[in-house]
Amino acid sequence: MCKFDAVVLGAGAAGLLCAIEAGKRGLRVAVLEHAERIGKKILISGGGRCNFTNLYCQPKNFISANEHFAKSALARYTPADFIALIEKHGIPYHEKTPGQLFCDRSAQDIINLLESECRSAGVQIFLQSRIREVQRTTEFIVRNESGEFRAPVLVVATGGLSIPKMGATPLGYELARQFGLKIVETRPALVPFVLAGKDRTRYCGLAGVSAEVIAKANHHAFREKMLITHRGLSGPAILQISSYWKNGQPIHIDLAPDRDMAQSIRESKVRNASAAQKAFQGILPKRFAERWLENNPPAAWNNDALAKWQNLVHDWVIKPAGTEGYEKAEVTAGGVDTAELSSKTMECLKVKGLFFIGEVVDVTGHLGGFNFQWAWASGAAAGQAL
Repeated sequence: MCKFDAVVLGAGAAGLLCAIEAGKRGLRVAVLEHAERIGKKILISGGGRCNFTNLYCQPKNFISANEHFAKSALARYTPADFIALIEKHGIPYHEKTPGQLFCDRSAQDIINLLESECRSAGVQIFLQSRIREVQRTTEFIVRNESGEFRAPVLVVATGGLSIPKMGATPLGYELARQFGLKIVETRPALVPFVLAGKDRTRYCGLAGVSAEVIAKANHHAFREKMLITHRGLSGPAILQISSYWKNGQPIHIDLAPDRDMAQSIRESKVRNASAAQKAFQGILPKRFAERWLENNPPAAWNNDALAKWQNLVHDWVIKPAGTEGYEKAEVTAGGVDTAELSSKTMECLKVKGLFFIGEVVDVTGHLGGFNFQWAWASGAAAGQAL
């Protein structure tokens, strides 16, 4: 039997930051991780360079049943706080898309930082530790294959269901239910769409082609790149809007943001298919423009028909057959209901000493470093409150 002041389940971004903050305050902390190494999801993030935060992080960049829940934690542990940690360790980084910060070298730098901070804080990490049972008497008892850990505090930082090949499990949700907490229904988020039928036949042969578009669904819109894949649509604009999309709904795509396509054709010397093709020059890749025009030609070349065609260019309606699921989802939306937790500490309101942090909670960030910032902020909130 091992006795600690706190046991953290999960050695991902949230769990490790929480353990570091608690260890710095003199607590004896054990982190139990079922994988053979810490931070496996960190290593593959950002194409292997880890988009570790976003300079412009705000509560509006998060999806939750309670849009106000994340405000407290995000205000108390900001991007500047994590950047200070990055700079303390001399990790070179750069800003890519405005606000998105990446490691210059690799995500391993973030792993090394977290390991170093854990050592300095006296945190003990137990790898390949598969949880068999969690009980609560006067304290929490966590049993794995090799023994048991006891502590008055248990922090659940087990992540979501996304990318199961990296070891994702439903343990966090199972523990929440075990202790009587509500779960907001989970779903894949930041995930590519799958097309079927005519749309798949028409467009998936263009796999690898990308264009800047505005993707819209459920009163939300994102202007970024869209990528055609062998099975459907991906790219930042699609991943972003997928978090708001509901099964069976269409998505709306503006193929020529801020451009007056009809006017370009009206000004041409001739009004025909080549004029329409020319109007798309510099907007869509040639192959995509040709294919799209084959399937969506103007009904005629008079002004009324061109106006209707222009509306179609700016509101191309696609009905996905579904998404690529948790296998390709970057994060899991939904999770432990925030109504069950203190927004200041992440502690359960019903169960003293039980905390939930990171992706397992019903707080989901947009693409671009926001989910890491939620992990750092919620981990810090719990770690400072233990």
